[in-house]
Order: sequence, then C-alpha cells, then structure tokens
Amino acid sequence: MRPVSIWQRSPWGLLLCLLCSSCLGSPSPSTAPEKRAGSQGLRFRLAGFPRKPFEGRVEIQRAGEWGTICDDDFTLQAAHILCRELGFTEATGWTHSAKYGPGTGRIWLDNLSCSGTEQSVTECASRGWGNSDCTHDEDAGVICKDQRLPGFSDSNVIEVEQHLQVEEVRLRPAVGRGRRPLPVTEGLVEVRLPDGWSQVCDKGWSAHNSHVVCGMLGFPSEKRVNTAFYRKLRKRAAKASARRPKPLGRPITKLKVKPKPRVGRGSIKRLLAQRQQHSFGLHGVACVGTEAHLSLCSLEFYRANDTTRCPGGAPAVVSCVPGPLYAASSGQRKQQQSKPQGETRVRLKGGAHPGEGRVEVLKASTWGTICDRKWDLQAASVVCRELGFGSAREALSGARMGQGMGAIHLSEVRCSGQEPSLWKCPHKNITAEDCSHSQDAGVRCNLPYTGVETKIRLSGGRSQHEGRVEVQIGGPGSLRWGLICGDDWGTLEAMVACRQLGLGYANHGLQETWYWDSGNITEVVMSGVRCTGSELSLDQCAHHGTHIACKRTGTRFTAGVICSETASDLLLHSALVQETAYIEDRPLHMLYCAAEENCLARSARSANWPYGHRRLLRFSSQIHNLGRADFRPKAGRHSWVWHECHGHYHSMDIFTHYDILTPNGTKVAEGHKASFCLEDTECQEDVSKRYECANFGEQGITVGCWDLYRHDIDCQWIDITDVKPGNYILQVVINPNFEVAESDFTNNAMKCNCKYDGHRIWVHNCHIGDAFSEEANRRFERYPGQTSNQVI
Repeated sequence: MRPVSIWQRSPWGLLLCLLCSSCLGSPSPSTAPEKRAGSQGLRFRLAGFPRKPFEGRVEIQRAGEWGTICDDDFTLQAAHILCRELGFTEATGWTHSAKYGPGTGRIWLDNLSCSGTEQSVTECASRGWGNSDCTHDEDAGVICKDQRLPGFSDSNVIEVEQHLQVEEVRLRPAVGRGRRPLPVTEGLVEVRLPDGWSQVCDKGWSAHNSHVVCGMLGFPSEKRVNTAFYRKLRKRAAKASARRPKPLGRPITKLKVKPKPRVGRGSIKRLLAQRQQHSFGLHGVACVGTEAHLSLCSLEFYRANDTTRCPGGAPAVVSCVPGPLYAASSGQRKQQQSKPQGETRVRLKGGAHPGEGRVEVLKASTWGTICDRKWDLQAASVVCRELGFGSAREALSGARMGQGMGAIHLSEVRCSGQEPSLWKCPHKNITAEDCSHSQDAGVRCNLPYTGVETKIRLSGGRSQHEGRVEVQIGGPGSLRWGLICGDDWGTLEAMVACRQLGLGYANHGLQETWYWDSGNITEVVMSGVRCTGSELSLDQCAHHGTHIACKRTGTRFTAGVICSETASDLLLHSALVQETAYIEDRPLHMLYCAAEENCLARSARSANWPYGHRRLLRFSSQIHNLGRADFRPKAGRHSWVWHECHGHYHSMDIFTHYDILTPNGTKVAEGHKASFCLEDTECQEDVSKRYECANFGEQGITVGCWDLYRHDIDCQWIDITDVKPGNYILQVVINPNFEVAESDFTNNAMKCNCKYDGHRIWVHNCHIGDAFSEEANRRFERYPGQTSNQVI
C-alpha cells in the first residue's frame, strides 16, 4: 500500500490547515497560508493551482478586500520581499501571465519595483494601491524556498491545534495482509497526522465519505462493505482482549498467548493483536460526495486531551471498485467486460501516464476538444471517474497536455461532480471563433497504487532521467536485479519503461549502454521485450520469459532509456489531403531523381526509359507538431546524407508511408518519403520559425509549426500505374518506424476512402486518429460489394 500524499499529489494540500481551523471554530479560512502581521494591516496568501505549499499566485488583503499583483516590471527582488511577507526565508523564482490561474477582485499593485532590501512590500515603488492597467491574465506568482522564518506562525490556524494536518490517506487491509494483490481496494481508512497514522471513527460514516476516499485512491466508485464480517471480527477481538491476563505490579514485557484453535482466517489473529492499538485521530466526517479530497469535507480532529475516543464506534472501513485498467483478478476483469458498454465518447490524449491528458469528446462521429473556460476539479473528476480512474488531482487549462486539432466541441462545462458522464453536465456548444486550441482543457486523475515503479530502476546515467534499465525479478526471499537484453529495444519499449519509472515520456530507447556501465549488476534477466507502448509496466510486454536469448551478449548491449517531461506530437492535416488529391500521368524522363530515391513502383525498373509515363496519385500533406517539444531527427548532423539530385540533406531514412489498400487490407501500391528536408514551413501567429534545412541548417518542426509538402514536389505521390479500377483505402502513416519519440503514436495514421475508375479518382472521408482501431474501420463508407475495411 502506498499512501496518497496531499502535498505531493493534490493541489489541495494547502487547504488542510484551513480545514483544521474551520472545524475547530477558527477564523474564516483562505485559500492558503497567510501572515497576519504587516504594514498598514496587510495580509498575504498564496493561491491558485496546481502548485506546492510554497508557491502560487500572490494575493494581498487590504481594507478587507483580497487582490493580486500585476507582473509588469516584477522581479526576483520583489519575490524575495513577498516570500518573506508570507513567512518564507527567500524566493527561488517568480512567475508571470497567471501561471497559477487568474485571480479575482482588485489588482492592488502594478509596476512593483523592489531592491530586495525592503522590510515590507509597502516600501517598494509602484503605481500606488489599486492603480493598474492590467488584467488578471497578468497576475504574478512566486516560488519560495521551502523554509520558514524563525517564529513564523500561520494566523489562520488556532495555535493549540496548529500541528493538526491530514497529510496522507490510505487503506490498511484487515484480512490477507501481505498476500493480497495490489492495488488494495478494501480496508480500514487511515489518515496521517504529524504524530503518525491514525484511524477514522465510523460514527456517522456514509457512502459519500467512501466515495471521496475511493476517488482519492484512484478508484471510480465505492461498494458496500460486509459489515457483518467486520462485526464478527470485533466480537472475536473483544473476547480475545478479555482473556488476556492483566499485568501485576510491573509491565509484562513478553507474554505468549496461545490462540484459540481455528479462529478463522489467518489475518483475524493479527487483527485481534492490534485491537488495543486502535488510534482514532479523526471523527465527524461528513462529505457530500463531490469533493476531490477528504480534506474538503466537514470533519473534526480529536483534541490532545480527549480520553475517550469513538465511544460505541469502530474504525471506518471502505471498499472500492477498481476501474477496468486496474482490475486485480481475471474474475473482476471478466465481470467488467461482460457489462454492456456503449460507445466511448470521452478520451484522454497526449499524457505520459494513464489518467492524464487532453480531454477529447466524440460528437457527430468527430473527436474534438473542450475549451478550458470554467474548467474545474468537479468537471475533471467526472471525466476521471467516467474513464475508470479516481477523482481529479488537477484540472489543467491552457493546453497543458498539448493542443488538439480540428473541432472544439464544448465550453463552460459546469459539473456538480455527481454526474455519471461529462455529457450529463451543463455546457455550451462552441465554434472556432469563440475559443482556440491554446485553451484546450486537460486532467490528471488519481491512480491506484500498483507498486510497479518499485520493480524498475535506472543506473549509470548522468541524471535521474536516463540510464541503463534494471528490473527486479523473483519471489519473496529470492528477489534480484538484472539487465534487459538490448535486442529489438526501441522507442515503444522505452515509453513503457519511462511510464513505469514515473519519468514522463521516452526520448530515446537505446540498445547499447556501455558508457553507463555501473559495474555492480551484470546479469541479463529479460530478453525479447516487445511492447505496444500502452502497457503500464515492462512485465506486461511480450518477452521470452525465463528463457534468455540475446543475439549480442555482454552488458554493453543492454537496454537503456532517456526520459523527458515533454514530447513532440505529429498530426497530419487530413482535410488538405482530401482537397488536393488528383491523378497525373508523368513522363519517365522527368522521374530520374524519383527513381533514384526509390519513389516509384517496382515495375518502373523494367520500363522503357526514358519513354512512357507513370500514373501518380498526388496530394499535399501538412504535418503539424502539436506536442510540447520540438520534433527533431534522431540522427545527428554528422550522419545526414547529401542527395545531389534533390539538393538537400536527408536526416531520416523514412518519415512517411503512403499506401493504397484494398478493403480487406491488401496493399496494392505504396510510396514513401525515404528522405526529406524537415523544416518549419509556417507557424501559428505567436510562434517563430526555428528550423530551415537550406544550407545545411538545423532540421525539425517547432511546437506550433508545420511542414508542408506540396503536391507538385518529387515523391509526394503514390505510383498507381499498376492499380486496377476499384474501391480502395488511402493510408498515410507519419513516423511509421517510431524513430522519433512522440507523446501519442495513435494519431500518426490517416485513412481515406478512394474510388478509382481507371481515369479519375475520388478521395473522401479522410480522418485522423486511431486509424488502426476497429472504431475507425467502422466509420468507412461501404461501397457496393465491399465486405470489410479491416487492415491487416
């Protein structure tokens, strides 16, 4: 069991102190720690999310009204002063443009200028209190050093109870401890307080409380607990306690008690031994069920001088239902799969881990994004639970998970948190003029703890994001670490390794790691690893099992990874392909360069050069980078090849595949860009070009830019000279060999219907995204006589 840390995994960590105080009758809480003392009666606090306890949007209360600071002329020196006002020793950075979200109310300060030596922000120069020409989109934030000033106290928490904070929550199994598989779905609710782990009194405990706890722990819903079973355990515990001898005169330091024969399940004895160790720290929990965290519910802490806790009650027990991805047993999976499931209308794209990504919804058979206006944790939690995860850890705005492409379907989604689907929430339809993809909404969901990250590690790298991959194998008492054979190890396998490590996206998958030789681990324990890229851990990928077979032996040929927090994401503009497709009969004497680069069908080799012609299906392709990192060739400039014929350097062997398929998936014609000049042809308004391949320049595609291959350039075609009239599928796949890592490979394929009568061709129904899925295949228009659209 791994606890859920409020501080590390929730944007609500800073609310805990406030909840403590509100339950105990303290002054009205704010969104974050404040400092009461200050010149002219000012109060300061940090707000916004996502953030840690020592960072956020700076807010000042003056004359009873809270307001913000504009980022104009803001500097690190001003951040130092404000961090000290907030009770921290110094600032380590500052933010602009409302990184932690726009505030509300007055903008108290603008053009704030501090030298760093001032005792208070009131000594800094500014335009004067309340005099500003900014909007809340320019709110400033600070990042303080996580170290308090001596003697600082938070004015929002009563001093007597100031130490009480719910830091983490977990479930402790009452039965089968140590043998039950992860994730743990049922157990006693425990909260971590400064003095250690404590239980929660179950008096007044409701299903709403269980719903909130399950959501925090990564489960979409709760189920009823077998209370009769736990009552039976308590009765046996009480009897066992009554039979225990009392100490006489001095404590009994060691006492062996013979258990009653056949008490029941083995773990019952453990529960009996722990009966007298119940430590209640929380009671009076009353949730409405929509809270994203237990700390947002009404609750009370036991006071230090309480002698009787939870009279007539017992520890609260919660049982959760895991989502399909985390069903622990095959029986659970079969039961969930047997339930009727309608068409999926919500999905997440572009995230490095399960349960995170850009939110996309299906409307009128078209996937589109959601505008982030009024996007909050309640709406994000509905999405998370609908997809089989827990409540939302973060509601992301500003295309934090990359920009989508195409339609923006919804805006101003307002959920109560109780809806079964996002489509049940009130919302507004939207057009492209109302919102842009720079405002695409995203989520990060709470996930169950599965322990997979403890079975993998990196060694020898220069940073924690790179190194030789080591995995743990064996059972209890025989666990050992070993290496992975580098044969066939590539980007997809590296994606799974980085995900399992919790290090984001894969940048590179390496087959040789001699330069990371750590020396202490030399045994190869896994080989033949082949992943689809969607697995949660490497042991879910296909591999050789206990039989190790490496083509290249030695520790130098073992698998390694370089992980990254960001990644590129290429997407083809499918509508442009459909609009520009046409047929051209091109003379052979104009195709020498194309033949040299293998851009013609095999039959062209036996043609009567330079006489005759080839029939070409031509179209333009516009390839966008909508990820969060530039798309760069895997090979360095030293290995690029100059091609005299077309006059540019080839930085990748294969960038795109162009294929003509029959409805049953048989390939009848193919083309490819065996090499290309990769550059920024055009960019969005606020993005500057960075890559231009002319004169041996750098090659790549900047985030927010696209590379355009016009229909009239060499190799931007498919040679269909040998194709007979009929109904076909045009398929285009970008980065087909996964040479360069991306955040999402499922959107790299595009399909179109096409009809060829021997003279003309009609291309229509072009669409992008998950083009290899059954859902995409069902979308194809069926022609007379067409029986299948599945791709082999």
